[in-house]
Amino acid sequence: MLKALLAAVAGLALPFCFSSAHAQDVLRVSAIPDEAPTELLRKFEPLGAYLEDQLGMPVKFTPVSDYAAVVEALAADRVDLAWLGGFTFVQAREKTGDAIPLVQREQDQQFTSTFITADPAVESIADLKGKTFAFGSVSSTSGSLMPRYFMLKDGIVPEQFFDRVAYSGAHDATAAWVQAGKADAGVLNASVWNKLVEAGKVDTTKVRVFATTPPYYDYNWTVRGDLEPALVDKIRAAFLALDPANPEHKAILDLQAATRFVETRPENYEGIKEAALAAGLLK
Repeated sequence: MLKALLAAVAGLALPFCFSSAHAQDVLRVSAIPDEAPTELLRKFEPLGAYLEDQLGMPVKFTPVSDYAAVVEALAADRVDLAWLGGFTFVQAREKTGDAIPLVQREQDQQFTSTFITADPAVESIADLKGKTFAFGSVSSTSGSLMPRYFMLKDGIVPEQFFDRVAYSGAHDATAAWVQAGKADAGVLNASVWNKLVEAGKVDTTKVRVFATTPPYYDYNWTVRGDLEPALVDKIRAAFLALDPANPEHKAILDLQAATRFVETRPENYEGIKEAALAAGLLK
């Protein structure tokens, strides 16, 4: 019953080391670390308990310290279900050939990235020429790949346009960097930005949004391709059964920043694959 969740935080700096020897009586889950590890654990705990009930098996969540570890774990059959960004899904699909995207949040069909700054003189990306800029993780869809792709389409090569490009590692870290003046501007997941504002974790008298990307497909829950088909169907059905009219389900959905989950398919991520190829991040 998820008893090891909080204890796992202490091992975050260690390599991702799921055991590959297991009987399929435990669902092993992980997620890209696009927020602080403690926040990922807090968000997953009620969802994990719900999945245990729906699937009739224990669910073990293991957080990791970098995006690549989740892709590697799926490819090595060390994890069964993973919360991925659009780009990490594309990487997993390329590496495994058969990773299956099951469901995504409704808003992930029309996702956006938000550009933020604390500089009152900045009204557009053009105003950032020669200034410092922060992305999230190199492997982040919404914190790096897609905003970079849209900038490239507008003729802006970040490493040539900005004085310095840095990578904060996570969306909430990007917001903190901009607020603290470590970067003149940055870009992050629009959903995380909204959550930080609602929670009062950013000072909106200092930091503000000045641009938003066009929409694209993003996050999904993905399973390894050789997982038992009957179990795959049960996992998909469990996510689709989450009903916002049910108070317990709504609490789970709220933590996932979701109104509901909908089915998705590999074809939805062809645009992200194209963006990754254009940016030289996929070979």
